[in-house]
Amino acid sequence: MSSKETCRTELRAAVRHLSDRGLYSASKWAAEQLMGIEQDPSKHTPSHTRFQRGSSSIRRRFRTAAAAESSATPSGGVSYVSTPSMVGPEEYDYDPIDSDFYLLAKSYFDCKEYRRAAHVLRDQTGKKAVFLRCYALYLAGEKRKEEEMIELEGPLGKSDAVNRELVSLERELSTLRENGTIDPFGLYIYGLVLKEKGNENLARSVLVESVNIYPWNWSAWSELQTLCTTIEALNSLNINNHWMKDFFLASAYQELRMHNESLAKYEYLQGTFTFSNYLQAQIAKAQYNLREFEQVEVIFEELLRNDPYRIEDMDMYSNVLYAKECFSALSYLAHRVFLTDKYRPESCCIVGNYYSLKGQHEKSVMYFRRALKLNKNYLSAWTLMGHEYVEMKNTSAAVDAYRRAVDINPCDYRAWYGLGQAYEMMGMPFYALHYFKKSVFLQPNDSRLWIAMAQCFETEQLHMLVEAIKCYKRAVNCNDREAIALHQLAKLHCELGQTEEAAFYYKKDLERMEAEEREGPNMVEALMFLAQHCKTQKKFDEAEVYCTRLLDYTGPEKETAKSLLRGIRYARDVVEHFPP
Repeated sequence: MSSKETCRTELRAAVRHLSDRGLYSASKWAAEQLMGIEQDPSKHTPSHTRFQRGSSSIRRRFRTAAAAESSATPSGGVSYVSTPSMVGPEEYDYDPIDSDFYLLAKSYFDCKEYRRAAHVLRDQTGKKAVFLRCYALYLAGEKRKEEEMIELEGPLGKSDAVNRELVSLERELSTLRENGTIDPFGLYIYGLVLKEKGNENLARSVLVESVNIYPWNWSAWSELQTLCTTIEALNSLNINNHWMKDFFLASAYQELRMHNESLAKYEYLQGTFTFSNYLQAQIAKAQYNLREFEQVEVIFEELLRNDPYRIEDMDMYSNVLYAKECFSALSYLAHRVFLTDKYRPESCCIVGNYYSLKGQHEKSVMYFRRALKLNKNYLSAWTLMGHEYVEMKNTSAAVDAYRRAVDINPCDYRAWYGLGQAYEMMGMPFYALHYFKKSVFLQPNDSRLWIAMAQCFETEQLHMLVEAIKCYKRAVNCNDREAIALHQLAKLHCELGQTEEAAFYYKKDLERMEAEEREGPNMVEALMFLAQHCKTQKKFDEAEVYCTRLLDYTGPEKETAKSLLRGIRYARDVVEHFPP
């Protein structure tokens, strides 16, 4: 990893370069990482370090001592390609001849008058001017595509509308690349165009070329990541060693569901970017995918203390609060983001989660639809809206929502799982099984998915109990927190006449319930079976213990236990007086 001062110098220059080219998301990201680097107290007054206070507690709490050693990128022995001259103002500044034209075009661009901006730069040949012209044309085409989609199908409809600028942009940018007169920002736009046209292999090559020349453009890395849908595709990239590569790999690992590897990378990066809110949010995301909700909640609480008007990633926090049924905390979060910016998709999703937790599903759907009007590719909203339609028993609408989600991201296991649920509700277990299999392939460590597939195998139409048992065993190995799998394994083995196996799982289930201090019908069923089984096996002392425990209950099980206890004592007397 480069020194903190080197990273700071590079990021300062990158913020200016990216802002000057209208790459505002990348500029914001770079600025946030810049502020995430710990300041030297000897060089800065307390007011300069005020923004960074409070974040370190999360790092101390969750960062493992071996995180840096376990990272795939070693802290020493690697020559990182970090050339400060690359980010000097002379390297990527605009040409003096183009300057006045560029200033006018940039002001039009900032006012979202993209075609006016492109027109001003039509005769300018400087690399910076060419980039802004091409970027303005690309955005103008995207804007017109969105308008056509709304005109033809409405804000949430599907449409065949395309960006009409792509063909001319591809022709021009391809020529510039062949002539060697294109800069890394132009390569980024070229990669975007190729990706839109479906030429993914060339798009990957072009984006790799862009980040190797100018590694501080996070937007280019993000687009490259969307093209790496398999670990093989990721490993095939020929990327220079630079500290930005670690950010990319951590994010890519997360999307490829390699959550432990992603977590190790992010914790390693925290050694330099100690106070980065972005890193904390990504660590929370990895912990969320590992279902470590307690740690996620602590991280998000700290994030909101440090950055109280933050909306990014807060929809994930609302999912955690929803799962934990924290009504008051979710209500407070919804109120907070609503006051900050109620027309952000994340805000609408949070409010939708709040109404869903209250059982007001129609109102919840209204807010998820509002989120999708603001961003029709907002994956979480499609999936969550599908869940709401399932609750409302509107299976056709649920299926449509889930299909839109998997169209956006075929690796979203929640949407595939939702499709399985919807088809199961419609009494179509073969279809449901197909979608459940897709979901467990994408998320093999989630016990809920294995349980859903097992229950599908148990349905009357399929009745594939052996396959159901295999799924329940996988669920047990995946830390079944809902405590369903052990009990079902015991019941299925009992149904198949495999009493020894049934007794084994009833005992395991009983031990778990005792450890968690749970009571209920499952415990009564386990005690009853084990008492009968031990009696049959002539383990009379053990059988008597189970019966005695049943006597503590009221209702029919108490009378059954008394009768069973008399039978056990009689059988023991018979064995003692008339041995075989």
